Amino acid sequence: MKKLFTIGYTKKSLEDFVNLIMANKIEKIIDIRLKNSSQLAGFAKANDLKYILEKFLDIGYSHVPLLSPSEEIFNEYRKTRNWDQYVKSFNMLMNKRKMDIVLKDAIANHDRVCLLCSEELPNKCHRRLLAEYYKSKGNQIEIKHLTKKDLKNIDVNY
Repeated sequence: MKKLFTIGYTKKSLEDFVNLIMANKIEKIIDIRLKNSSQLAGFAKANDLKYILEKFLDIGYSHVPLLSPSEEIFNEYRKTRNWDQYVKSFNMLMNKRKMDIVLKDAIANHDRVCLLCSEELPNKCHRRLLAEYYKSKGNQIEIKHLTKKDLKNIDVNY
């Protein structure tokens, strides 16, 4: 069965991030941030992250902004912090953009793919909503959210 992982880079060092993705044998990272080139992203800035993943770790990387919330949905949530409305708006957007098909194309030919976003935890992040939406469309996939607590169970001698 394919595995769909999710990870946020916030509050993770590059070492923690690499240990999590290597220990879980990630084959490809799909960057689902709307904007991935902010100076605030640190090691997760698009070109830097792609370079690290592909050159040193032999892990594929792609940025798929179609899997991101729209600027309007994101700005509304930042203004109101109304999670229920965010979920409703993002669910409508996922259906409109047929994100299950977009994601299926993005993960084709890989069994262990990880969705990347900035949020530290998945509970209030679109990466969790996207993973659950994809599974709800009948796709046989196991979902695992990678967080700092998973570092306790990692043997770094891959």
